Amino acid sequence: MDYNKPTLAIYGIQDRQDYEHPFYVHDHNLALMYQGKVINFLQQERISRRKRDNSLHLQLKEILKDKKLLAGDYDLIFVDNVVGRTFLSRQGDARFEAPLASKLATGLEKGKCWWFGEERMAYALNHELAHLFSCLPFFGNFRENSLLVHFDGGASLSNFSAAHFINGEFSWVEYHWDMKPYSSIYNANALVFSILGARMPEQNAVPGKFMGFAGWGAPREELKHWLIRNNFFENIWGTTSKFFNKAKEDFGVELKSFDQKNQFIQDVAASLQEVFIDRLMLILLRLADETKADNLYYTGGSALNIVANTRIIKSGMFSHVFIPPCTEDSGLALGAAAFAEWLKHGKVHPHDVYLNNWNIESLLPEYNDSTIEKVAGLLANKNVIGVCNGYGEAGPRALGNRSILAIAGSKLLAAEISIKKKQREWYRPLAPVALEKNVKYFTGLAVVPELSKYMLLEFNVLPEKQKEIAGAMHADGTARFQTIFSREENPFIFDLLSLLDIKYQIKALINTSFNQKNEPIVHTYEDARAAAKNMKLDALVYNGKLQLMHGA
Repeated sequence: MDYNKPTLAIYGIQDRQDYEHPFYVHDHNLALMYQGKVINFLQQERISRRKRDNSLHLQLKEILKDKKLLAGDYDLIFVDNVVGRTFLSRQGDARFEAPLASKLATGLEKGKCWWFGEERMAYALNHELAHLFSCLPFFGNFRENSLLVHFDGGASLSNFSAAHFINGEFSWVEYHWDMKPYSSIYNANALVFSILGARMPEQNAVPGKFMGFAGWGAPREELKHWLIRNNFFENIWGTTSKFFNKAKEDFGVELKSFDQKNQFIQDVAASLQEVFIDRLMLILLRLADETKADNLYYTGGSALNIVANTRIIKSGMFSHVFIPPCTEDSGLALGAAAFAEWLKHGKVHPHDVYLNNWNIESLLPEYNDSTIEKVAGLLANKNVIGVCNGYGEAGPRALGNRSILAIAGSKLLAAEISIKKKQREWYRPLAPVALEKNVKYFTGLAVVPELSKYMLLEFNVLPEKQKEIAGAMHADGTARFQTIFSREENPFIFDLLSLLDIKYQIKALINTSFNQKNEPIVHTYEDARAAAKNMKLDALVYNGKLQLMHGA
């Protein structure tokens, strides 16, 4: 690698078959970094408009050509996947392969590459390391004496890996598939699919839906043990009667269908979630004891589980816990580029979350006090507003730049947004965004964990404050706050929330992702305008400019 060259990292491994929907491989992305800073970042779904898109190998030439990067002088990194280490473009003019590994490497591995007319040096980076290093673009270099953990459905040679970073270097502590039964609860479990009424093409949407549904139940110890004894009923595909029979035999519960309003079904879901958390906490406790690490960097798709994340922080096992906003596969290219930049320069700069800038590199929001006044007034009058400001958020969650906003105190308005406009299931909650002082107001906390700026934690809402935020609460009395700690994080949202608080005594807003059903989060003005029109939003804020639409 060359100190003076940028790094271009690509996660674009092909799926095993040409499925209609992304399946084993999903969330293709690429990143260009230079001198430890992100220059360009692309989540493929944002420009293809195909959710969880995995077709980067089909579109790479056109994508790079638009940016005059086909013949660019950069270090080239490819992230692998459990399905393999080969990248092949549609025309075959970009080809990369690396030898299969029998053990997990601690660095880049040379491969063979033909790149748009010439043979050139390129490297493979294992999926696990790419996940771990996706922390650096947001938090800077790893802190000394840190435990680095990746946990997902499947990476290169594991679905759970742990490394220890000490004395400026890291080494693998362990990597294995022992946690596969637990991560599979969320994306490959027949009981969970049956409860949700999901089909396999919906695999990538199941984890979020299941976490939302589990909040309606209460975990029970006897159910947890029962589920473990029966291997979580993970393989009852086409034979769901086995679950019904066991429920009747062991608990006297008569079930003829997976009625989502049935308390037993809800408690089963909550108990499955608790089994996952118990097992995760057990392995983290052991690793913390073995390594004596002060800090935890936690990545992989499993790190989107807000209940588990909150439990980790409350346990006090680590002085600090870091989880990136793109902790699932959408952050792999960022992680790979950050790894190479760390090797070359010894440093990666921390960035804000708004990195999705492909084709919108000059998009800078401009607004004035009058716009904030008008938007605040519309929201106070129960209008629903879409926001498409600046660059998009890295990762799966909208954090103010690609958000739908509304007042948080109305359950009816929340249902209209979630069920009617976005066509989500009845059991899925919406999340609030609030200034730090108002998160303290709702929760009674003296200190709000910083990870909540990425909407990665849940909070217990004080009973006497729940009415004020009724449209953005979970059934169990919690809320997944996005906390705005300073104006620098998002000036538009900060100014809007400040005015709403002062003028209207509104201390939180519903913040849900700006997208229609089965579509990714909006990226451009055209996307935002079409989505706002189809969902019949009342207004759209695009780059700080207010446009009135349906009904406002």
